[in-house]
Amino acid sequence: MELLPLVLTSGWASGINAYAVIVVMGLLGRYAGLDGVPTSVQHTEVLLLAGGMYLVEFVTDKIPYVDSMWDSVSTLIRPTIGAMLGYLIAGDAESVNSALYAALGGGSALASHAVKAGNRLAINASPEPVTNVTVSLGEDLTVAGVIALAWYHPWWALGIASVLFVIGAVLLVVLFRFVRRGWRRWKGRGTPARA
Repeated sequence: MELLPLVLTSGWASGINAYAVIVVMGLLGRYAGLDGVPTSVQHTEVLLLAGGMYLVEFVTDKIPYVDSMWDSVSTLIRPTIGAMLGYLIAGDAESVNSALYAALGGGSALASHAVKAGNRLAINASPEPVTNVTVSLGEDLTVAGVIALAWYHPWWALGIASVLFVIGAVLLVVLFRFVRRGWRRWKGRGTPARA
């Protein structure tokens, strides 16, 4: 099993929706018979807890501004879960390697979480809720698909996750420029023009 792409991909996905990652990994390990999936994420109580939290996040993530509040709370949770998954995926690796994989999982989760939270904040500037719902559903489907792919084709999944991360980072910069430009226009609309 190739640990590096699995750890980085699960970390990236955890930064977007950590509970979905646990549910998908647990179900793959339990019902698809994948040996590398940590047994701790396959336990019924873990799947039920992660599934319940996924449902909370599923609803919360669709509501403008509430999703940004949820992202603020998740700033500590998502990277922590990414680090824990990295450590669990490393399994019986030496303690130094396990710590390295945990740091890689947590770091990639923190990076993708920052991109997601920033994009969501910019998207909230849009007055309609359709964009939020569409982006959230896209994130959920992407996380499930990339995590499932990671267990069968880890390097392909890492490539897709990396491309999506770069696209998200570029989109973040572009969206914030639009928001900043709109803010300046709105702020300057009440000031009289100079002669």
